[in-house]
Amino acid sequence: MVSLLTMSMSGAQTWPQAHTDLGFGPIKRQPKIKCTVHIDVTELPLKRPSFTPRTTATPPRHNPLRLNIFQKAAAIAIDAAERVLISREQDTPLPKTADPRIQIAGNYFPVPEFPVRECLDVEGTIPDCIDGVYVRNGANPMFEPIAGHHLFDGDGMVHAVKITNGSASYACRFTKTERLIQEKRLGRPVFPKAIGELHGHSGIARLMLFYARGLCGLVNNQNGVGVANAGLVYFNNRLLAMSEDDLPYQLKITQTGDLQTVGRYDFDGQLKSSMIAHPKLDPVTKELHALSYDVVKKPYLKYFRFSPDGVKSPELEIPLETPTMIHDFAITENFVVIPDQQVVFKLGEMIAGNSPVVFDGEKVSRLGIMPKDATEASEVIWVNSPETFCFHLWNAWESPDTEEVVVIGSCMSPADSIFNERDESLRSVLTEIRINLRTREATRRALLDDEVNLEIGMVNRNRLGRKTRFAFLAIADPWPKVCGFAKVDLCTGEIEKYIYGGEKYGGEPFFLPGGSVDGKGGDNEDDGYIFCHVHDEEKETSELQIINAVNLTLEATIKLPSRVPYGFHGTFVDSSELVDQA
Repeated sequence: MVSLLTMSMSGAQTWPQAHTDLGFGPIKRQPKIKCTVHIDVTELPLKRPSFTPRTTATPPRHNPLRLNIFQKAAAIAIDAAERVLISREQDTPLPKTADPRIQIAGNYFPVPEFPVRECLDVEGTIPDCIDGVYVRNGANPMFEPIAGHHLFDGDGMVHAVKITNGSASYACRFTKTERLIQEKRLGRPVFPKAIGELHGHSGIARLMLFYARGLCGLVNNQNGVGVANAGLVYFNNRLLAMSEDDLPYQLKITQTGDLQTVGRYDFDGQLKSSMIAHPKLDPVTKELHALSYDVVKKPYLKYFRFSPDGVKSPELEIPLETPTMIHDFAITENFVVIPDQQVVFKLGEMIAGNSPVVFDGEKVSRLGIMPKDATEASEVIWVNSPETFCFHLWNAWESPDTEEVVVIGSCMSPADSIFNERDESLRSVLTEIRINLRTREATRRALLDDEVNLEIGMVNRNRLGRKTRFAFLAIADPWPKVCGFAKVDLCTGEIEKYIYGGEKYGGEPFFLPGGSVDGKGGDNEDDGYIFCHVHDEEKETSELQIINAVNLTLEATIKLPSRVPYGFHGTFVDSSELVDQA
């Protein structure tokens, strides 16, 4: 969220790691940090992944970084300032949206990495056409927060279920981002958390501490600050993990179904800025379309695309008056749909003691319709759509008969309730927005008569950008838990529900077209299977359910050997694609 100074580090040695206690009890408001800054930039794996309610670090007997006199003094001073800041924060209540006792409670609590476990128990029969790896991303903080923490702040962890010949294996691994590697070596978090920590004056202080550490060469902020915990896409023989605050990270799936981090991926030097977590892969052209937004300096928004072999187009700067949160967007056969909505970034709010992520009631939400091959920002057609905030857009398509672009999304209200504490209950209404390209007017209507919160899901990805009949969306009840998913007929408004039952809850329903992932799947749009990670809160067990998308009957349940926290988005990599990974 901020422009960071970049400094390189060198000359590191190693020293014994902190003694850690991998606890799963309630999180205290603020732990007492009994350590000073110890820098180690060599690859030194922990004995076990740690989320540490109690950390006791023994100072090294020698200088691990061969710090000069200035750096030694700076490290002592910065550590002392951080301890004072933590001490003063202890009596300050946190909002629910930044309180780790709420944000990572229950099955949102993190888990350690889990190596490959093969031959898992399966109830029912896995369909023969399913052959590959289902991967799902999520937020999983390695260390206990020392201040505020939002669910979206956690380190990225990917869970992988490999299916071959009706047999399944499971593994989960952290995505080894630059920030995670450095924090792992230090034994505690030092990078600012974009949502949970950057509130008010204490947020400014944390930014200053981080700037100071970078300026003094105590941390390396040269290679990004992202957590790669949100989206996943398989493109140009690469599995990419993404969050919109950094470049993507390339992962590799091994033949055994394990996961390895290759590193930050800049498309062979072509990508110089961050990329949002929901790029769109056109199923016909195989081009990958993406946006990048900046919250500090103009241009606040850029659009670009990649050819099937990974060649990047020139960036198109799209002028916005205010830096705006754009988590998702949509494509049609010929256009890109850009939401410019009312949740914006105002860093000046921190000076007033508030969150920089705010709802701007004076701004009018609008949608931009832009040709995919546009070369000038003037080609964007902006159409106002007041009071519209869609965190996710599920699909869009062109309607030539009516000269309209149809957009399907879930409209949230209050718009900023994910980020700021609100008294009103959150509503997420499945909505159709029709944008008339001739009159430049928009109409909006709820697609369902039922008042049901639908969030996180998808349409048949082989038909993305073209008219679709069905959407498969999570039923967020009680919010933010997911009690099941809905199959919605976008033409008739009919809804079929699949409920997990009892104390079972899940996340994103991932639709895999039947038959194959490169082909055309079945003849009907809903021919395929739904993958759902489901956790039983009463029995404290997790499983992967595979449901027939046509009739919503359970085909198979894969019993997982480790708890899988509720997470975000996933994808499926066919076995034929694994051998071609870069």
